[in-house]
Amino acid sequence: MKRFGIYVHIPYCLQICTYCDFVKFESRDLPPSKDYVALLQRELATRSMAFGSRELTSIYFGGGTPSLFSPEEILAVIDGIANEGFSLKSGGEVTLEVNPGTINETALARFLEIGVTRFSVGAQTFDESLLALTGRKHAVSDTMATLEMLKKHKVNYSFDLLFGLPGQRLNGVKTDVAKALEFEPSHLSAYNLTVPIKHPLNVGRASDDEQAEMFEAIEADLEAGGLLRYEVSNFAKPGFESEHNRLYWSDDAYWGLGVGAHSYIPRGDTAAVDAEAPWGIRFWNPATINSYAQELERAAGALFWSALKEDRIEKLKANEALTDFCHTALRSQQGLSIKKIEIKFGVKTAALLRSRLAASNLAPFLTMPSDDLWVLSRKGQAMADRVFEALTFLKDDGIEV
Repeated sequence: MKRFGIYVHIPYCLQICTYCDFVKFESRDLPPSKDYVALLQRELATRSMAFGSRELTSIYFGGGTPSLFSPEEILAVIDGIANEGFSLKSGGEVTLEVNPGTINETALARFLEIGVTRFSVGAQTFDESLLALTGRKHAVSDTMATLEMLKKHKVNYSFDLLFGLPGQRLNGVKTDVAKALEFEPSHLSAYNLTVPIKHPLNVGRASDDEQAEMFEAIEADLEAGGLLRYEVSNFAKPGFESEHNRLYWSDDAYWGLGVGAHSYIPRGDTAAVDAEAPWGIRFWNPATINSYAQELERAAGALFWSALKEDRIEKLKANEALTDFCHTALRSQQGLSIKKIEIKFGVKTAALLRSRLAASNLAPFLTMPSDDLWVLSRKGQAMADRVFEALTFLKDDGIEV
């Protein structure tokens, strides 16, 4: 059995950030948190049989702001997962996303006691004016206090850094990185601001070339601080890579619980999926509380995805599965293995892929540590979309089925 993880979406927020496109709502517009926990428990009870009893690599509480929920509410979900036959492997990872200012010493101690092993801090920047532009309600002082608390207790945590913001320049990004390193995070995620072209946050941003310089400077400064890149946007001290996020880049299965949560079951994971969708399926929950609750009443059992609306399930075709496999594998420093392509897609498809990878226009963006393995070069990491475009396969591209 391949690795398997569970993602739990908590859509409750103190504010709606101007750049965020995740499914989320201000807490005042949602039912009490205990009611949402009850919905998560219902989803577990009515759908877990589709996956069978499994050992979990990880549980990830994302959002939204999961740290707005009490430790006891988070524990109720963890217990619900265990009660349905899922056991966390020895040393397994349980991550909780937190916003600065939403967790205190008492809550931290209790979260650690109930089994949270990793915290992901949505800090974004130490520049007060840029925080205001993004719509964040926390202040830099909140960030500093939260990070000081985590450092004091030697907690395993990740810092989220946002760069390419309006008015931000290279020196500002380097200052943010230097400040983050003072608090000794074991992991840092660096995300380039991505918003639609006509979005107000696109006004006054640095040029593409300067944003590329920011990206390169982030990597250099983090490497000097002991955090190495292991995925396009993620850096960690050796041994502190996010096991849950690795599921996404390694063609492993994951189940998303909660409003708007996404799931993926690859080929070969369950006989039921293979019979219905030979190349795997992706599906996702409704994006509102009411529609989510209503769907839990009708989509249940070992084949619950069969009752989902067509616009929320993808039964992958061979070319779509190949495209996904290539894109996710290349995001990771583990790279794209031709042998794995041969195993999953066949020799003919592997040969087609080799010819694409060897195209002269991709040469600056790829390296070959071995005859079997392709990884993004340093330039390719900053220009990954060019590689992904070339490795997007259509149904008439001759993919084996």
